[in-house]
Amino acid sequence: MRPNIGAVRQAEKPSNSPALQRRLAAPELLRRRRVARSLIVWFARNSRDLPWRRTHDPYAIWISEIMLQQTQVKTVIPYFERWMRQLPTLAAFARARPQKVLKLWEGLGYYSRVRHAQAAAQVIMRRHGGRFPRNFDDILALPGIGRYTAGAISSIAFNQPAPILDGNVIRVLSRIFGVEGNPRDKQTNATLWQLARDLVSIDPARCSDLNQSLMELGALVCTPRQMKCAVCPVRKFCFALREDRLAEFPMRPPRAPATERRFMAFVARKQNRFLVRQRLGGAVNAHLWEFPNVEIAVKEEKDGKDNKHRAFQIAQARPICRIRHSITRHRILLEAYHARAAGETPGVWKTIPQLKHLPFVSAHRKILAILARDAFMAVH
Repeated sequence: MRPNIGAVRQAEKPSNSPALQRRLAAPELLRRRRVARSLIVWFARNSRDLPWRRTHDPYAIWISEIMLQQTQVKTVIPYFERWMRQLPTLAAFARARPQKVLKLWEGLGYYSRVRHAQAAAQVIMRRHGGRFPRNFDDILALPGIGRYTAGAISSIAFNQPAPILDGNVIRVLSRIFGVEGNPRDKQTNATLWQLARDLVSIDPARCSDLNQSLMELGALVCTPRQMKCAVCPVRKFCFALREDRLAEFPMRPPRAPATERRFMAFVARKQNRFLVRQRLGGAVNAHLWEFPNVEIAVKEEKDGKDNKHRAFQIAQARPICRIRHSITRHRILLEAYHARAAGETPGVWKTIPQLKHLPFVSAHRKILAILARDAFMAVH
């Protein structure tokens, strides 16, 4: 969840403003200027050639930022390129069928991101005449856009001095400036936002480069582990390196223990059609498709006689597949079985070609891939 915005409502001021000059002592102000300039020079020479960096279109930059939340760059690139081919403009996104949008997003997870994004696109069409707003507060007011994303769009698309603070930037700033405390705590979080604001205000002409340099440094050099301090452009300013405390920053509380969960999926077939259902609105992964399934106890037997499974009778004791995946702190085992539907069951019967056009929950998409492979092998 992105932190909520408060004090950033007033426009950020450049570093030569009297307010910033009074607040920072001369040595610290000079240090921050050197950090900012070193980062900008480094970014110009070392930045990756990413598709969303080849444009200043706020729509494309927005889509890339939404996709990159909780997702690695290498995963996002093909999704972004396919998205921009299918929905090249904000207007096309706003009017697209929700099932098409979910299909384009299929596999990226955190599907509320794209539902909120389409709602935001529709707001832009209604309230802003189809033009992406330039004002920070107007961007922040859009559905699904928090303080970080609004800052990223403002700075990268419009070169405005809006700060950003994501996981990479938190790590970089915490280490350089020795910011102790949990970054989610109010006071520590405010300190980090202030640092980000000060840095992006150093050179008003290079706001985009400064913010992207912070993200890039965190992604390529100042990583969570196996840091590449020898090639870091700001190593001589880094508190954590000087104190030999790199592993301590950023400081975070211990993670909650993982929870094991187990599900049974039932693959019921009627001639060449399979039974699937669509998740209800409001549920996790709402409106995506899946094979009928139930959650069972981690140690429960799989004989199909339990009342929770009474709508289906397992046809074979051996599962089609076992799929392990994680959602936040949950470690999930999904076992899929050939089954027979006992009477009327909710859902629809569709062929494999029809199923391939539907947006599936990631784990169930893997079941569909196995069914498609087996069907292909049976024909050939």
